This record gives sequence, structure tokens and C-alpha cells, in this order.
Amino acid sequence: MPSGQQFRIAWGRQEAIIVEVGGGIREYRVGSREVFQPYDVTAIADGAHGAVLIPWPNRLRDGKYHFGGSEYQVPLTEPSKSNAIHGFLRWRPWVATARAEHEVTMRTTVYPRPDYPFHLDVAVHYALSEAGLTVTTTATNAGTIPAPYGCGHHPYLSPGSGPIDDAILHLDAATRIRTDPYRQLPAGIEPVTDTPKFDFTSPRQVGSTEIDHAFTDLARDDDGRAWVRLRGTDSQVAELWVDESYPLIQLFTADSLGHAHRRTGLAAEPMTCPPNAFQSGDGLIKLAAGASVTTRWGARLSAAP
Repeated sequence: MPSGQQFRIAWGRQEAIIVEVGGGIREYRVGSREVFQPYDVTAIADGAHGAVLIPWPNRLRDGKYHFGGSEYQVPLTEPSKSNAIHGFLRWRPWVATARAEHEVTMRTTVYPRPDYPFHLDVAVHYALSEAGLTVTTTATNAGTIPAPYGCGHHPYLSPGSGPIDDAILHLDAATRIRTDPYRQLPAGIEPVTDTPKFDFTSPRQVGSTEIDHAFTDLARDDDGRAWVRLRGTDSQVAELWVDESYPLIQLFTADSLGHAHRRTGLAAEPMTCPPNAFQSGDGLIKLAAGASVTTRWGARLSAAP
């Protein structure tokens, strides 16, 4: 299997499948209703489905960055746009630890390398409960020097059957990061009210809108959580929340994916920093030697009110 060993966790009618390759989540459903759009067990994950994005999420211009007085060049993993994208861990085998019926922890290590001479121990804990799915990511700097760090995840919310065009989207975010049309790198910020087609502060149909942008200035509930909600035509709502460690959520309508997944799921990506943060420094975490950082997000299925 391209995604390696499969680790099933369950709670009541909820079921999730975590994978060895990339340490991400391949499937999350409640009964027969998908919460996350899955990819097939016989397939290579496309569009970063369910991936863990460390040590940076999203794009890095020309794969270059400066840190600690030195310049580094990482491989261009999006060569057509001369970008490096989504960090180092998408194709690395992870080890499952602390397994139980309703939870599993996936672990891996980023060892020092010429283009990233820093040492990270990474653990992602997936747990199901009555409240839904909770994903807790902890990175520890196991090295002797500070390390640049960012974190993201790449689940796709499912509208149930049919395309996302017919679904109702709600993301109460006041600001969108504009990007250039070719390389999709940051080109400024603007209030969503300036471009109404990207304003989902009130729930409305996705329609034919193409989205591949990060949103910030997120409205939060009393628990400090910001929410993305995608209501399918079956009146079931796939919901994703992020805690305050994630100031941004990237939405991607999957227009560039192949026929099997094009516009059939909505990527809702928790991110600790915006695109190109390794160059700009915006939101970049400078993780001290011996220090750890923990971030949380989660998801659930609910009925429309």
C-alpha cells in the first residue's frame, strides 16, 4: 500500500484511519458519512490529502531562506512554480506509539541536514471522543541551536455526496492573504469585504468560486476556537476547529486536482504561519534548543440547525 501501515481508531460510530507514510489521516467518518474526504488505500495521496506540514506549511519562494546568519536552499518540490511546498514529512515513514482503540500517536524525527541543520522530534496524537476528533501536534527542538518552525495540517472537509459547489460554507475570518496568480505567494492582505466572493463570514453556497488562500483575523468562541463549517445537501455539517496556536486557515477548493478529487472536498488547513514565512519571518516560531511547542485542532460531524 502506498501509504504504508494503516492504523484504525474508533469511538462509537466514528472511525478514523491514520497512515504510516506521512503520519497523516487518510479517512475520518461517522457511520457511512465522510467528515474528511478520503483517498483510496491503493492510491498515493494527492493534493497533500491529510498530510502533516512540518517544518513549514504552504509555499516557500525559490526554496530559499535565511536563519541565524546563514542562507539555505531546500529542494523545489513544486518545481513548475519554483517553490518548495509543505515541509519535509509528507513521504517519510512514521512510527505508531501509544496505541489504543480510540487513539494513536505518530512519531518521527527531522534530523539535521545541510538545508535544515536543525533537529526536531515530532509527535502527532490523534484521538476520538464524544466531542469528535482532536489532533495534537508537539515538536521538540532536540538540537543545540534555535530552529525555525511552522506547522500545518491538510484535511479536506467532505460535503457528503456531490461537489462542494452545492455546499454551504461558513468561515468567520475578516482578512484574506492575497497571492500572485501564478506562484501563489503572498501579495498583501485585504479585508474579505473588499472581495465579496471570498467573504464567508455569513454562511453561503460555495458555488463556482475558486479558492486557494489563507484567511486570518479569525473570530473565536468562548473556548478560543475558530471554526470552518461545510454543510452538505444532506444537512450534515463537517466542522473543523483550530485553537489559538493556529492564527490562519487555508481554504483550497481543489480545482487543480485530478478528476477523482476535483472540487469534491474542501481543504481546510490549520497553519501556524502564512505562506513564505521562512523568508518573511511572519508568524515564524523560533524554537529554542530543548523547547517544545504544542498545537491543537479538531473536527466533528453535526446536524444543521
